[in-house]
Parts: sequence; C-alpha cells; structure tokens
Amino acid sequence: MIKIYHNNRCSKSRCALTALEESGQEFEVINYLQTVPTAEELREIVDKLGVKPHELIRKNESIYIADYKGKELSDEEWIAAMVAYPILIERPILVSGDKAVIARPTEKINEILGE
Repeated sequence: MIKIYHNNRCSKSRCALTALEESGQEFEVINYLQTVPTAEELREIVDKLGVKPHELIRKNESIYIADYKGKELSDEEWIAAMVAYPILIERPILVSGDKAVIARPTEKINEILGE
C-alpha cells in the first residue's frame, strides 16, 4: 500500500493526494504534522529516497532560517531536527514498498504509481 506524508495546507501535497485518489490504488494518508514520523521512519524514508537527510529539509521554513541555516549537522542531527520540527520535512512524500519519491513536481508521483 502507498503511504503519503501529507500536509493539507500545501498545494503540491493536495495535488498528489488527488492524483492518488484518481489512481484507484489503495493508500494511507499520514498527516505528518500531527503524526510525526519517528527517527527510524525518517531514516527508512531517506534510504528509500536515496538522499541525505539534509536534502529532505524545507529550507524556506522560518525555523530552518532561524536555527539551522548555514549549520553543518550530522545526518542524525538533521533527523532529530525533523522529528522535533516536522514542518521542516519536505512534502509530499510517497512511499511504496522499497521506493519513495518527493512529489515535486507532481508528475514524480508516476514513479510510485508505475505509469
């Protein structure tokens, strides 16, 4: 089953959710601001995305600019920052099996839907 890490206030996230609904495939919505992924879940997502944790950070968020911009943190420190401040997590993220994508642009969702 596909999981979407979703923030309803984000237009890209809403577009990805609509695409999932239209696909007819089963999926689970995780409102990650309310149900914050654990450090282990974030490690798995990062691994499936094939990126470093820092690449999953939203760099325009005020908390990033105030507390993290220009800092050299370890992978584990970036993971801890995302657990503490989930607004930092890029969105939307779709996970299916051993694959994951950040659906920006929205067409990236096709990598999960198999189109």
